[in-house]
Amino acid sequence: MAGKSSAERLALIGQNQPMLDLLVGAGFEHIDPDVLQPADLFLDRSGEDIRTRTFVFTDPSGRELCLRPDLTVPTCRYHLERAADPRAEAKYCYGGKVFRHQPRGADAYHPREFVQVGMEWFADRDAPAAEAEVFALAIQALERAGLTRYRVKVGDLDLFSALLDSIAMPARWRQRLRHQFWRPRAFRELLETLSARRPRAKSATEDLLTQLAGRGEEGAVALVEEVLEHEGLPLVGGRTVNEIARRLHERVRDREEKPLSQTAVELIEGYLAIEGSPAQALDAMRGLADRAGERFGIALDHFERRQQLAEGLGLDCSAHWFSGEFGRNLEYYSGFVFQIEVESPTGWIPVGGGGRYDGLMTELGSATPISAVGAAIHTERLKQALETQA
Repeated sequence: MAGKSSAERLALIGQNQPMLDLLVGAGFEHIDPDVLQPADLFLDRSGEDIRTRTFVFTDPSGRELCLRPDLTVPTCRYHLERAADPRAEAKYCYGGKVFRHQPRGADAYHPREFVQVGMEWFADRDAPAAEAEVFALAIQALERAGLTRYRVKVGDLDLFSALLDSIAMPARWRQRLRHQFWRPRAFRELLETLSARRPRAKSATEDLLTQLAGRGEEGAVALVEEVLEHEGLPLVGGRTVNEIARRLHERVRDREEKPLSQTAVELIEGYLAIEGSPAQALDAMRGLADRAGERFGIALDHFERRQQLAEGLGLDCSAHWFSGEFGRNLEYYSGFVFQIEVESPTGWIPVGGGGRYDGLMTELGSATPISAVGAAIHTERLKQALETQA
């Protein structure tokens, strides 16, 4: 795409500045994190949607870097590197360029580079209140820029996680189900396999799995090393012998586990099928609470209080849409998520969104867990939406 004219740049500044002013006025410090970032932070932690659209290159020393595809991870790094005490509460906002490859070609709604306006709130002291405030500020920022036609979707990964915790199963099964949450087809196939509704696929490693039966992890490592050496097979995909052995050993253990019960499957499927207004979703989830355990009940109370606080901040939550399957496309989210969508020539697309991501700081190197919630706005899409509704 051609570069912007001076008039277009001025128009974007006029659109974006009121949003930044709102965030600064709400107590968020305006920062500008580094454009160049370590590539592995995005490739390993952001999910497939970002991984496949990140511009990656190697510097002269051989280190893999990338142009930041969003500003959440760079803001986390900024906080960990510059805050006097990263465990202390901090609120940041930003308005800077991000860069994304567009495999189907760039257009007005899918540019290769655009300004992202957003906010991140670290070490918040009242999770429902912080989530409600970030949620409200994101929508208020869009409305301050002039947006009047949009729809809002919400979800809650903490409710899903709490539901899984209430079901008796190996911890590794919970981890796999959480990992596949963002891939509906793979999730369904995994659920059917774990419940024995789908036969386990036989593979070329079947004989090896039989030999591994009864061995511990150390024995699995020794056997894998022996097979690789005997067959002259190289390691591929960056996996170590230990990683290969661990995965094979898990598959052996899976064979020996009792399948998920039909009751457990129905509970999971029942939650994922919930859709409707937040009030309707709350009623449906209350119907699952007796079977879903104490932590699910706590997460449900958290959900209800957040909705009440958001309404107190001026949001009409009755117009929002909840889906048990909704989690956005960024795999670092761990709790409440939301997305503000606008209509485009190809259908409804996100113009803004965010949520809670409590585990990301630890993955980025924090010695202690640091809670986090944030949101970001795609300003080029906002510009197109404003022109369309005019």
